[in-house]
Amino acid sequence: MRAFPDGFLWGAATSSYQIEGSPDADGKGPSIWDRFVGESGDTGDVACDHYRRWQEDVDLMAQLGLNAYRFSISWPRLFPSGRPPLEPRGLDHYARLIDALLEHGIEPVVTLYHWDLPAALEDEGGWRSRDTTARFAEYAAACFDAYGDRVRWWLTINEPWIVGLLGYLHGLHAPGYKGDVLGEVTVFHHLLLAHGLAAEALRDHVSAQAQLSITLNLHAVRAARETAADRDAVRRVDGLANRLFLDPLLRGRYPADVVEDTRGVTDWSFVREGDEQTIAAPLDLLGVNYYTPTLVAAWDGAGRRELADGHAPGRGTAWPGCEDVEFPAQPGRRTSMGWNIDAGGLRDILLRLHDEHPGLSLVVTENGAAFEDRVEAAGVVRDADRVHYLHEHLVALHDAIEVGVGVRGYFLWSLLDNFEWTYGYSKRFGIFYVDFSTQERVAKESARWYRDVVTSNAVEAPPP
Repeated sequence: MRAFPDGFLWGAATSSYQIEGSPDADGKGPSIWDRFVGESGDTGDVACDHYRRWQEDVDLMAQLGLNAYRFSISWPRLFPSGRPPLEPRGLDHYARLIDALLEHGIEPVVTLYHWDLPAALEDEGGWRSRDTTARFAEYAAACFDAYGDRVRWWLTINEPWIVGLLGYLHGLHAPGYKGDVLGEVTVFHHLLLAHGLAAEALRDHVSAQAQLSITLNLHAVRAARETAADRDAVRRVDGLANRLFLDPLLRGRYPADVVEDTRGVTDWSFVREGDEQTIAAPLDLLGVNYYTPTLVAAWDGAGRRELADGHAPGRGTAWPGCEDVEFPAQPGRRTSMGWNIDAGGLRDILLRLHDEHPGLSLVVTENGAAFEDRVEAAGVVRDADRVHYLHEHLVALHDAIEVGVGVRGYFLWSLLDNFEWTYGYSKRFGIFYVDFSTQERVAKESARWYRDVVTSNAVEAPPP
């Protein structure tokens, strides 16, 4: 068996819009996702009905033996218009959830923003407007005041790269803009600035015991061939997907090569004096989301323009400065999302962070997979593929810890099958199967497997 450190956080993760439903209950205002209908045609109006069934779901966590739970607060439940006045019923809902978690010995790990911006703020410019960063700091301060006596672990923003890419370039996520490359890069900066302002508010409102983080979906970027052109493709993609966020957060400046690569899109005039200092507020730990690696190659302008992994070479519409980069299909096993399965990417990311930023504490805030589960009679759900995926990734995580990487916890995505954004209800990541017609929850094989890992604080070693 591979034993994990004492006090290791074993959790599961969810987000408010993906599970709560009840879009207008208790005075909640609309979010950008309440206005947006993706390609599936599904909405999160009901989702997992967690807003009403949260006590049942806390009991599921307790049955697994979890000692932590990562969830997000819905900004428009607390501030229906995105700004004061505060809605006390929304505030009380999360207070009850937090108290119930603590009663079961489960550490609440709170994400302040998991993509459900109040729609009223989108009407004022949304994340393309610098003013939204100030509104976020107000909202964060209200959360710190309300829950800071009980919540120690705070994550400010979830995956800023996805917010910009899918919300402003591809139009696949709310608010649904397409082709706004300048907007994408501007949104990246404003999300990082919002994080920094929230960090300042945390230090003003919460005790020194609070643990502050942001969550990034970091890419394990690999070259398709050992050529100078492919290695430069890696540099550029790594710059946009990783260093554009890591460097201002941990080095206090945007990477010069990325600024230069994107000169055709922006002059970066939206970055004002003092912004980078604000963004670089000290972190207690960094959240890492990982699902699949990224393979890149230099594109010679010939051949097909749409690649199997869903990326398009050329034009720079999704990757400014990478007009001649392609993303080839990767060999091997895949999830039902079409994502390549390679646990080595998680290990590589953790080792890189350890090497480049010694002493930085890390937590894996999301890791999991969607598969076609097999539902059998008598409430049995088979998902051996998910068990295999999780086992491989936990072994890779343990490998990193063994060589000294400071990883403090792991949060499986996800506790429940839920509303999977543009895919609606067609993709299932949960370790509890949800029958969306009845809202019945059924433990999958992976839930029982994960319970054994959690209770033993260890994962079985792979065969030699």
